[in-house]
Amino acid sequence: MARPRYLTLPIIIVLFVIGYLYYATVFVVIDEWLGLTTAAGLTNAFLFSFVAVMAVATYGIAIFRDPGRVPFSYMPDIEDSESPIHEIKRKGGDLRYCQKCSTYKPPRAHHCRVCKRCVLRMDHHCVWINNCVGHANYKIFFVFVLYAVTACIHSMALLVGSATDLLHKDQQSGASSKTSYIICGVLLFPLTVALGILLGWHVYLILQNKTTIEYHEGVRAMWLAEKAGNIYRHPYDIGAYENLSMVLGPNIFCWICPSSKHIGSGLRFRTSYDPHAASPK
Repeated sequence: MARPRYLTLPIIIVLFVIGYLYYATVFVVIDEWLGLTTAAGLTNAFLFSFVAVMAVATYGIAIFRDPGRVPFSYMPDIEDSESPIHEIKRKGGDLRYCQKCSTYKPPRAHHCRVCKRCVLRMDHHCVWINNCVGHANYKIFFVFVLYAVTACIHSMALLVGSATDLLHKDQQSGASSKTSYIICGVLLFPLTVALGILLGWHVYLILQNKTTIEYHEGVRAMWLAEKAGNIYRHPYDIGAYENLSMVLGPNIFCWICPSSKHIGSGLRFRTSYDPHAASPK
């Protein structure tokens, strides 16, 4: 059964922060600095509102979309010529089998202790969406972080510009406005830094076609390979552009859209060992 999606404290905190920053940015910062009746004010309010709506929409989708479950009928075919590699256990060399789910694990799938089931191409379990980030919702999660970072940078630029203008004109804002400026700044700075680092991290992972789990496994695999005098290469790294296309889609104009019709079943992925470049099945 699917794990129920419900409001948790982290989700409530995220929604509250988004709501407050939107109010402070549009109805305090923009209104007092540029005015909501001017062309500059309306343009900034519209652009910020659009990005904020996209951030909230993709955040909601990331919460409610199933990250990808392993079919009960899944059985690895070791004689499949189109699957040149098969992931095996570290000890024993057997095909990966989940004792808790009583099923074989497809490549890149892992068992989540929180969701209590295996997740296709699992990246990590995120408490901020009360859901796993996996094959079916990874792009949505990435696009949400992208929109969130864009909104934070825009809000920060407006806040700094407005505060600088007030200082230059030696104007005094009201007590409530001053409080909003302070709270907005206290929230925005660490949030922008944290989300910026998270976005940079996932851009790196996408360019390498890795998940967070695979990155940490790769560190160990690289150490073991170097110890044995070999060179480790991530098997799913098929080139930067192909990696981007596999995760974000073949159409570059849809990379920031919350669509994921291109992702396939999540049971097989292209590898650097494939004899030909075929789309994921």
